[in-house]
Amino acid sequence: MSYAIAAPAVPSLPILGSDARFPVRRIFCIGRNFADHAREMGATVDPGQPMFFCKPADAVVTDGADVPYPGATAELHHEVEMVVALAGGGRDIAPELAGALIFGYGVGLDLTRRDLQAQAKAKGHPWDVAKAFDHSAPVSALRPVEQGRPGPQTQLTLLVNDVLRQQATLEAMVHDVPAIIAALSKLFELKPGDLLFTGTPAGVAALQRGDRFRAELEGVAVLEGRIA
Repeated sequence: MSYAIAAPAVPSLPILGSDARFPVRRIFCIGRNFADHAREMGATVDPGQPMFFCKPADAVVTDGADVPYPGATAELHHEVEMVVALAGGGRDIAPELAGALIFGYGVGLDLTRRDLQAQAKAKGHPWDVAKAFDHSAPVSALRPVEQGRPGPQTQLTLLVNDVLRQQATLEAMVHDVPAIIAALSKLFELKPGDLLFTGTPAGVAALQRGDRFRAELEGVAVLEGRIA
């Protein structure tokens, strides 16, 4: 097959212990999945109705690259999240079958232009410009499931300039990973290459140019980088 223009490169993530890379198809994110974060944002959690949004696949920042400070904002906020990479997919997936679809786990930042998000909320507009901008999804290398899976007591943390900003265990998630996969599969056909950002705990705050961050999913993945 020939294309009228050069085909864009496929975004991908490194895999721990392998020279192969994980191709990214789509990025799905869940909002308000930690009750303490929902409260700090002045929102409530509806356990029966998960809230999803998307980022473009090429928003990933990988391999320790600097994260450019985006334009059109004065409030770039961090949201540390566990990231789940899928090796399988489908529609209307039962929660008990979801685990078999997972390729591996990582940790990432759902970067948010908070001022633009607040403006959109006030007007009842979509959040796309606040969430789906370029370089808005720094992600670590992935740890395949054969090397271990995080459990309910696994800590999710973020340090900025060596100061702790966010910390929680995964048991605080309102919707666990099987529930997220099941709910998403009722709205989209999930496929290999999809990434799931699974929500952030309380403590979101602004990042400045020159800030260094260290996100960690305990025993699973570490993401270090700098806001350029």
